[in-house]
Amino acid sequence: MAMKSLDLIKQEKVVIMQKLNQAIRDNNEEDFAQAFTEFTENIQEAVMMEAKGLIQSADNTVLAGRGVRALTSEENKYYEAVIEAMRSSNPKQALSDVTVVFPKTVIDAVFEDLVEAHPLLEAIDFVNTSGLVEYLINTGSAPLATWKALTATIADELTRGFEKVDLAHKKLSAFIPVAKAMLDLGPAWLDRFTRAVLGEALANGLEDGIIDGNGLLEPIGMNKDLSAPVHPTNGYATKTKIIVSDFGAENYGGLVSQLADGPNGVKRTIKEVLLIVNPVDYLTKIMPATSQLVNGVWVKDVFPFPTKVVQSTRVPANSAIMGIGKKYFMGVGTAKGGKIEYSDECRFLEDERVYLIKLYGTGRPVDNSAFLYLDITNIKAVAPIVRVADYVDATLSGITITDEKSKAVNIGTFNKNVHLYNASVVDVEEEGDNDTLSMTLTTNDPNAVVVVKNGSNVITKANDAYALTLTAGANVITITSTVNSTEQEAYVIVIDYTPEV
Repeated sequence: MAMKSLDLIKQEKVVIMQKLNQAIRDNNEEDFAQAFTEFTENIQEAVMMEAKGLIQSADNTVLAGRGVRALTSEENKYYEAVIEAMRSSNPKQALSDVTVVFPKTVIDAVFEDLVEAHPLLEAIDFVNTSGLVEYLINTGSAPLATWKALTATIADELTRGFEKVDLAHKKLSAFIPVAKAMLDLGPAWLDRFTRAVLGEALANGLEDGIIDGNGLLEPIGMNKDLSAPVHPTNGYATKTKIIVSDFGAENYGGLVSQLADGPNGVKRTIKEVLLIVNPVDYLTKIMPATSQLVNGVWVKDVFPFPTKVVQSTRVPANSAIMGIGKKYFMGVGTAKGGKIEYSDECRFLEDERVYLIKLYGTGRPVDNSAFLYLDITNIKAVAPIVRVADYVDATLSGITITDEKSKAVNIGTFNKNVHLYNASVVDVEEEGDNDTLSMTLTTNDPNAVVVVKNGSNVITKANDAYALTLTAGANVITITSTVNSTEQEAYVIVIDYTPEV
């Protein structure tokens, strides 16, 4: 049999991955099994070819460049025990006698590879939960602690800020066909092959589950409604889409302000949002809606608020997900007694034996307000703004808000690069309603044109101050500062107003 080149093997992998993805889209188990078999054989062939050229090398730097790690003593002991069992005439029995547990550090290495190759996994709370059956996640729904004697009531309130997640309910099984020749290469190369198979197996299922999982035998997707009843067959319902016409400062600020409404009415400060969209929609919708021409050079992904854009083929056409990345928890790992097992379920070539490794875990949004599902079907492209060469600064240098008694309303420490602020106002006056505030803005450029909107009302300036009329509940104040019609900055203040009872 003629030896293939590495380039040819890589080209074959592209074709195989297309088959694999098509089988997933078609929900065709037979085609998926065939494509996955071809895929693992392709990886094995590439690893063995690299090994033949480098197995004699003692240069760890060269080996590391090929994905071969220097194993820990625990990892080395584990793989040596597995190799010995795999060479046995009865590998099923021999593997069951192996007392060494699959090292947690191997899964850590798989996670590092996945995060590096998949930006979505880097943006979320992606945790190796090997050996754990349950995991506590902080939902952020507990009230603030109070300076009082510790009582059972207070302890119970604080406990309600955490939720227990069952990690053993959902399982991913990965088949690993291992040729006898692979065993001769030693522990380091078996580790490299195992990590490659596990990484690709995880990558194919993780993004789909994170974005659109139904929550039954798979994770709960970012686009699911945690407050709706769970259907016994279909799982969690999909959120109602929010129609977005443009990514201008006012609309974008309004979207981000919805993410600031945490569970149980607790407000949270947001420094960056995640926007997930499929590659075609990114090129035809998002990029035209967020690109600007700066001194003759196009700059893409210009948003009114700090935004990390991630492309994923798992997001449906004309849709996007906006949210707080670290508010999605994804935990995956081996079981407490995790082992590689011999499998009789699949049979391949005569010189290969098939093994099975089971991974357990789950994923879910931490709270129902952390992600929005957007309809971007008719989003408008922005007119390119040609910026002048001279530097101009449209940011604000200060925001001051006072009540009718000239008492300051606390919005936190102002920073010109932080664009979302929260405040609470409670009317405690005996006479009249404390529903009117005075806001003073300071600009860094004296030529800045400032527009303030209180809900749907555009506020006119009077005596260098803006009068804010509040209504019960959340009041969204949008501030837009523009200089020379070229530079624009937007700020959003959400004031939660409780009138006198």
